[in-house]
Amino acid sequence: MDWRLIGTIDDVPVQGSRCVKNGDTTIAIFRTVDDRIFALEDKCPHKNGPLSQGIVHDGCVTCPLHNWVISLETGMAQGADSGQTAAYPVRIEGRDVYLKLSPKV
Repeated sequence: MDWRLIGTIDDVPVQGSRCVKNGDTTIAIFRTVDDRIFALEDKCPHKNGPLSQGIVHDGCVTCPLHNWVISLETGMAQGADSGQTAAYPVRIEGRDVYLKLSPKV
């Protein structure tokens, strides 16, 4: 099993993120205003900007470097931009957050 308990929902700020490491990969855990949790590799598909430092809104995160908007669910760039960052499955049990260490396929 490659699910890892990474903390509780309360460890992630509302409309913010926190990061966890998996080897050389940094994974950003995001929390929306309605307490949904998502996980993306902490690299924008454009110039590898730190998505964890972006603005969370409307099920997306905006990269702080060049304002690319990335879907929290799929990791896909939105609008006219194209590219994708790895999205990771998460599950919530009570208030505990579990992260699957292999990206969605």
